[in-house]
Formats: sequence, C-alpha cells, structure tokens
Amino acid sequence: MAGKTLYSLAALCLSFYLFSCAPKTENQSTSSVTYSYNAPMVKIFSPEVEDTVHLMLVADTHLWMSDDREEPFRTHSKRMAGAYHATRHFQTLEATNPEKSFLHVLGMAKEKKVDAIALLGDIVSYPSEYAVEWAKGKLDSIGIPYYYIAGNHDWHYEGMEGSSIELRDTWAKKRLMPLVGPHNPLMYSVDVKGVKLLFIDDSVYEILPEQLDFFRQEDSQGKPMLLMMHIPVYAPGREVGFGVGHPDWNAAHDTSFELERRNRWAAEGHKPETFAFYDAVVSSSNLMATFTGHVHRNGVDVIQGKPFFTIKENASGGYCEVWIIPAPKK
Repeated sequence: MAGKTLYSLAALCLSFYLFSCAPKTENQSTSSVTYSYNAPMVKIFSPEVEDTVHLMLVADTHLWMSDDREEPFRTHSKRMAGAYHATRHFQTLEATNPEKSFLHVLGMAKEKKVDAIALLGDIVSYPSEYAVEWAKGKLDSIGIPYYYIAGNHDWHYEGMEGSSIELRDTWAKKRLMPLVGPHNPLMYSVDVKGVKLLFIDDSVYEILPEQLDFFRQEDSQGKPMLLMMHIPVYAPGREVGFGVGHPDWNAAHDTSFELERRNRWAAEGHKPETFAFYDAVVSSSNLMATFTGHVHRNGVDVIQGKPFFTIKENASGGYCEVWIIPAPKK
C-alpha cells in the first residue's frame, strides 16, 4: 500500500510540474484547458465543453487465444500466441492474465457508467478470429458504446510477405472489422456529448496522406478534440518507440524487425506526410490531449502546452479513466 501511495503521489507531483510549466500559445484555445493527472486517472477541465464526458481507455490487452481456425497460420502466430499467458497486476502485483484484466476493466466501465470505451490497439496479439469474437462478445454484453483502432500486433502475422501497409490492409479487413464496426479502420471520428474523439491508425509508424487530410479537416471544425492512436508521437528525450515524427525512426534504429519477422523500417525515415501530421497535431488549437498505448507504461509528455498520455498495458491490468469536465468561461 505504501508503494502504491508513493507512486500516486509521484505521478501527481510530476503532472503538477509538467502542466504548470507547459508553454502557452497566445490565442490558443487549449491554453484555457487545465489538467489533473493521477495515473490511471486523467481529469481535463475545459470551458469549451458543455457537459461532463467520462471515458474508459484500454490498450495492449494482448489476447492470445484461438481455435481450430488458426491452424493454417500457426507458423505466423506461434511466438505471440505464447506471450502474456500470465502477468502481474500493475497495482496489486497479484497474478492475472489478459482475459481477466480485460473483463475487470469492462466491469469497472459498466459500474461507473462511462459514456464510451476507447480501445487503443493491440487488444489481440495477432489477428485471431476467436480472440476478436471473444472481445466483441464481452464488449457487446455491457451495453456501452466502444470504439477501436488497431495496434501493430492486431493485424500482424509474423513472417508473412508484404509491406506493413499491405498486411495491415489485408488483415484488418479480414479479421478486425467486427471491432472496427461501421467505421473506416484507418481513421474516423465520433462525437461524445460535444467532444470529438479522433481515431487514427498509426500502427505502421507512418501516417498516410489521407489520414493527414482527415486530421486537418476535423481540426478545421473548431470543436474540442481528443486524439486516440496506438503508437505515441515523438517527444524530445523519448526513445524511437515514440515513433510518429521521431527524427531517428529509420532502418538504422530498427532493432526488432528480425524478432517480429517483418520488413525493416525505411532507410530514409519518415515520409513528409508523417512529419506534417506531427506538426499539425502539436500545433492544433482544438486538441485537448492525445492518448496512446504501445510502450506499456503510464506516462505523459507536454508538447507546445498539450499533454500526450501513454497507457499501461491492459495485459497487466492497466487502463486509463478520463474525465472531461466543463470549466467556467473566463
């Protein structure tokens, strides 16, 4: 208990320091937004919202189960199917597993009567039909709207030929659409009580031109927004896993391509549209915060006055509870 208290106090002190020292831009609407961060809870106070919004965010559950339909693909799913069978809860250190952790967070979401659940990728460890159906069944059963965007493992069969973009397109359409629902798997937005939730698939570390156009179009509407992705954006001092817009994202710094049996990152690094997307995101006057998974830890970076949160992996019980609360207009 003492360790948990110290952890919470440290997170609170860190958030106070980061947000109190964050630079503000003149005429930037997000400059009037304030934040409270005590992981795994984030509270956002904004004069631009009219109603309280309560969200539950989940990333990196890494469900690994399958059935006989997986037999033709075992060569490609074997490594990740053997991962995350048993974990330790990030708060209690008690034994748990991905299925138990997922159900526990869904139970909390139902008990707290949240407005929506956001699933930020790597909910499954590979595109297992059974795991996707299991997750969808559990989500449907609690009667809360949920929104999903893929992570780099959700669609990845290791050792299959093809580029990451090609394989994502193939397996997202073949296996992940039950979770995506009626939306475009690459990008979509939903309105939750006046707040735009933008879901953009950055699971190949790159942003496509149409995704850049989508973000700019949504941003131009002038409504308060949250951005939901899987891979975090670059922040000075962060490792290359914070890969969207990272200047060192390139083949020379790709240390996992052999383990994951995929094509190596591009020798020349990011395409121009990825850097343009990064610039658009960090300079947006409507974006209140960005939430991602991938790095399996709670954290926050502040870039141009805006917070970029990462979420502890759900395989170990992690989640993020987000409150957006109206604040008085000045």
